[in-house]
Amino acid sequence: METSRTAQKLTSRFVAGLTLEDALRVCASLKGEGILSSLDHLGENVHELSEADAARESYLTALGQIAETGLQTTVSMKLTALGLDLSEDAARQNTAALVDRAKEIGSRIEMDMESTGYTDRTLKILREMHRKGGPVRAVIQAYLYRSAGDIDQLCRDGIPVRLCKGAYQEPPDLAYPKKHDVDLNYVKLMKKLLDDGTYPAIASHDEAILDEAIRYVRERNYAADRFEFQMLYGIRRALQARIVKEGFRLRVYVPYGAAWYPYFMRRLAERPANALFLVRNLFRG
Repeated sequence: METSRTAQKLTSRFVAGLTLEDALRVCASLKGEGILSSLDHLGENVHELSEADAARESYLTALGQIAETGLQTTVSMKLTALGLDLSEDAARQNTAALVDRAKEIGSRIEMDMESTGYTDRTLKILREMHRKGGPVRAVIQAYLYRSAGDIDQLCRDGIPVRLCKGAYQEPPDLAYPKKHDVDLNYVKLMKKLLDDGTYPAIASHDEAILDEAIRYVRERNYAADRFEFQMLYGIRRALQARIVKEGFRLRVYVPYGAAWYPYFMRRLAERPANALFLVRNLFRG
């Protein structure tokens, strides 16, 4: 599968490449288009602490290269890649090493959110990093019922938030099961962040939602540098160009690494609708 033509088309469209050098070339190209970026070294749910150590070193290398190249790039990471399943202390220490380095070079660590079994622990470690002055951004998923309360507190704490819809399969007692309800909650939370958040990121490929965000900020005369949009590499490229052309900040999430296959398979297994989403975007701009 990894070497098939379909796999090559999939990876070249949605994954920057197997190496950090591949990903940095993509980030430089995006910069030339006026687009910011965030590097994600694929891999999560490690089975040994040595793998968590290797993930930490990979991210430290990426941060070092970001500093050398002068790219306006952040790093996105998952705590399970840094050992959260094995040791909360190890995950905390690994995260602190990345946050400290990001602070040194003027970057940021975007702490990706995983399934609800990790939500509280992720926010706990994120708040610890923030209290120490670390440049971190939380990720909140609009399909969870709890997200309104989480965003209220994060806004009070002055912690930046990336708002996404959510990609994991969650039970109906924890998450809105219907897309319509998720969309309504997303817009409500988005407006809260635009009003009260600290440099929020509106992460969506839904054109109707993005248009509503643009209408809302223009209606209130909010400055374009008050927030940013975020999208995935290879998804809705024409829409990405339109966002930039209209004068808004856009950051593209750039995944790379040899672990692309389990990344895709896990995502598709969790939510079959993701498969249709990816197929559609293979054939659109």
